Amino acid sequence: MITKEEVLLIHNQVVLLHGGANGVRDMNGLESAIARPYQSFGGDDLYPSSFEKAAAIGESIIMNHPFVDGNKRTGYVLMETVLRLEGFKISAADDELYQFVIGISTGAKRYEEIVEWLKKNTKAAG
Repeated sequence: MITKEEVLLIHNQVVLLHGGANGVRDMNGLESAIARPYQSFGGDDLYPSSFEKAAAIGESIIMNHPFVDGNKRTGYVLMETVLRLEGFKISAADDELYQFVIGISTGAKRYEEIVEWLKKNTKAAG
């Protein structure tokens, strides 16, 4: 599970490396986005695979904008982080990654499509 402190550190690094304003705009929204991949019902994970967990946190961060700036970049890095914790990494060209993240931000790619894209564009980490 990724903690709020880890997410805040990741966001800070994203802003330091790529520019933009640092800070949280909606702490409740951020906490909700972080918790989403780890929700369960009746003892069953709602997002059992690493692809589903990555899609859930990425979509929540990108769509709900909990940060002042850098939501798309942070959402992507968090998807990558969730996958790397499970031994995977995203493998796609920069322009494909850009279109993928923009598609999420505009609502053109919804959760199920995000999961499928991740499955098709992910490989075992070396």
